[in-house]
Amino acid sequence: MLPDADDLPELLLDLAVPHEDINELVARRRRVTADPGTLRLLTDCVEELLREPWDTGRTPDLAEPFAAAPAELADVFAVYVFLAALPRTRAYHRARGIPAEISRRTLADLGRHMAAYRGRHGRTGVQSRRWLVRHFRGELYQLGRLQFERARLGDRDARVTAAAGLDAAPGTPCLNLHIPDFHGPLTPSACDRSLALARAFFPLHFPGERPGAVLCHSWLLDPQLRRHLPAGSGIVRFQERFRIACDETAPADAEPVRFVFGDPDLPVAGLPRRTSVERAVGDHLRAGGHWYIGHGWFPFRAE
Repeated sequence: MLPDADDLPELLLDLAVPHEDINELVARRRRVTADPGTLRLLTDCVEELLREPWDTGRTPDLAEPFAAAPAELADVFAVYVFLAALPRTRAYHRARGIPAEISRRTLADLGRHMAAYRGRHGRTGVQSRRWLVRHFRGELYQLGRLQFERARLGDRDARVTAAAGLDAAPGTPCLNLHIPDFHGPLTPSACDRSLALARAFFPLHFPGERPGAVLCHSWLLDPQLRRHLPAGSGIVRFQERFRIACDETAPADAEPVRFVFGDPDLPVAGLPRRTSVERAVGDHLRAGGHWYIGHGWFPFRAE
């Protein structure tokens, strides 16, 4: 199921994998293919990853099988799972008529998460491996600056968004909106373009789902940010798109530290203050405050 070793470098480049990781991934491929048990685990992971991709809301949790990989492959086993799934993922995209450029940019998120892992740990590996399952199942798509995930309202989503004015039952199709880092500023024009792409994309390629709302669950929707950032900042303008409910009582301080500074374990006292967002996140924490996940939604109107 894995690509031939000679083909692997070009496939990894297509997925935006950092150049300094390619030789190691090619070399360690032999460790996967030479051991029947590891190869069987790889096959089981791929089959579970791709099972019923049309069934939104059942993203498999591959944490246990990923963790069952041999210790020397722990950091990279998920990469080989995604590589083995790649031909079927691309076939699914083609069957849906998804343009090759959207497919390429979506799946290139693997390379972004590998670059983030190397930046934090200094070695080859992949960050947020469970998150990337969505990309290779055909649930999530990069459309311009933003990512959109085909989803359904869960019980908790329905309760939280009801507090912000969305009257929809659990199980209703929706789109979850995600904001990748390392992808340029979160400007209003970039967001407008992404939303225009989404309004055209989903009715064309997933006509039976008809999502009624776009949801976002993020620290970027914490209303406290308005106290720290200029009124015209991209983040404040982004918040203004949503009807927001922020009823969390558990702090999520590690989230902004991870996304803004690249490492959730950095000491708060030493966080840089180079940009307005860095100052907002760090100064609020240093003053004894906390950050929380905000929940927001707005209507999705297809073109």
